[in-house]
Amino acid sequence: QVQLVESGGGLVQPGGSLRLSCAASGSIFSINAMGWYRQAPGKQRELVAAITSGGSTNYADSVKGRFTISRDNAKNTVYLQMNSLKPEDTAVYYCNADVNSGSYYIDYWGQGTQVTVSS
Repeated sequence: QVQLVESGGGLVQPGGSLRLSCAASGSIFSINAMGWYRQAPGKQRELVAAITSGGSTNYADSVKGRFTISRDNAKNTVYLQMNSLKPEDTAVYYCNADVNSGSYYIDYWGQGTQVTVSS
């Protein structure tokens, strides 16, 4: 089994910053892509940012230039640095990882962490 544990969410004023972390643990042979998704009330879950094991990144247009995704492969951890936050960034943020436990890759999700941007 594999667990993804997120941390770092909270309440922040517009223009502020937050850093999310997600650590994968359990039966892990290798991790391919890792990413962050978010879901606002009444909306579908959407990709925020993703990063491959080699460090290639992909961002939603709405966060380009404000958010930065990074990972520490030795710690099986992915980060999301969020700057210049806007009220429309308010959502539950979910970590995702494509994990190989020895046979094939399986998609895993974290439990979600709330990010609220409000004055």
